[in-house]
Amino acid sequence: MVVLQEINTVQGLKVWDTRGAGSTRATGGTAEAGREGTAAARAAGQQTDDMRLHFLKNTQVTCNDGTAAGFYLKEFRGSRRWLLFLEGGWCCYSKETCDSRYQNIPRLMSSAGWPQTKRGTGILSSQVEENPHWNNANIVFIPYCSSDVWSAEYTFMGSLIIREVIKDLIPKGIKQAKVVMLSGTSAGGTGVLLNIERVASQLELLGAEAQVRGLVDSGWFLESKHQRSPNCPETVSCSPEDAIKIGLRLWNGIVPDRCRQLYKRGEEWQCFFGHRLYSTLTSPLFVVQWLFDEEQLRVENIYMGGQSLSEEQWQYIRNLGQELKSSLRDVTAAFAPSCLSHTVITKSNWMTFQVRGTSLPRALQCWDRSLEATRNNRTPARGCPFHLVDTCQWPQCNPTCPALVDQATQQELTLLQMLVAMGLDLQKLGLDPQGAEGSLASMVSNGG
Repeated sequence: MVVLQEINTVQGLKVWDTRGAGSTRATGGTAEAGREGTAAARAAGQQTDDMRLHFLKNTQVTCNDGTAAGFYLKEFRGSRRWLLFLEGGWCCYSKETCDSRYQNIPRLMSSAGWPQTKRGTGILSSQVEENPHWNNANIVFIPYCSSDVWSAEYTFMGSLIIREVIKDLIPKGIKQAKVVMLSGTSAGGTGVLLNIERVASQLELLGAEAQVRGLVDSGWFLESKHQRSPNCPETVSCSPEDAIKIGLRLWNGIVPDRCRQLYKRGEEWQCFFGHRLYSTLTSPLFVVQWLFDEEQLRVENIYMGGQSLSEEQWQYIRNLGQELKSSLRDVTAAFAPSCLSHTVITKSNWMTFQVRGTSLPRALQCWDRSLEATRNNRTPARGCPFHLVDTCQWPQCNPTCPALVDQATQQELTLLQMLVAMGLDLQKLGLDPQGAEGSLASMVSNGG
């Protein structure tokens, strides 16, 4: 059980000691032991495809429970491309939610159980078949153990961890980088939005000439439609914005300066939402977002493949796709399939999903080429798209969508089968599966 105990006050900021039963406060010894473990792993001669764990040299920058924070690194000698990845995992924003998080998912608050090596998948893979355009980059996986959507610099240390990782990568050659792509999924994707300008500034101050870009996967959330109790004590009763509002006070979280200046004191939480923050950022960003994101639905207590679905909930799902499309209209680089899912870039089958015949790795390559052309005062190539948002109106109308799975039976279902299984009357909704052209069935078969 984590006990959030106020142990000190410095410059008016609360300092919390997040201690679990049997856990120890991080000291130089903890990090030293970790570094010895890392050396042992290296001596064991793991395969070169593996990323190896490195604990931060600055032992004052820690996970929530005081254990050493760190990163996994797969070096590609001679490459001047770096891919930094922020892990996702939502957040905790109160004693109750942090206690629950520590009991149920301790690795998101502690490095105590982290393995010595990790194998990258999707865009983190070093296999050319799985990752055709980024396999030859230096890959850095930064585990999420700060519970603050990567936003804070004091006690909850998400933003500080990113800063220290970059410092520790200087001897590895990041100052010579040509391209540094800060990427992340879910809360890690939001972390990219919140930290991209700081990372660019830090590298610039180090004298690096790298172009810093951001890749945001499933971190582009919209505000909730439902009014809830402002004192939402339980995770399920909290909208994302309520959780962020409460969490910002606990974490002492910070948001990018240019966005913060748009909002009055107490309204900084709005900068956690990509559609509000995007226009204030100067670094190039690529946004990957399923139009019917399962986590966006979960905060509205909608679970596809669960027990039941009301007509109102179905209407919410329909409207969500339209709203997400609208929010991405002014985003220069985007990949948004009309599917029900959550996260994509670290999935081994990420190459299979397409929008208008273009896969995500191909769209990222087109974006890469366009940025290089612009940088070198050349005209970008034609016929290489990187703003790809599905035009079809329905969930799963893109034929490359991930399959839907019934949670009770674990069987794959079509959308129509799932809606029936969840208790909806298709004819009442105007979704006659035997209907003429223009019905959902024909739209699905024709694709997006």
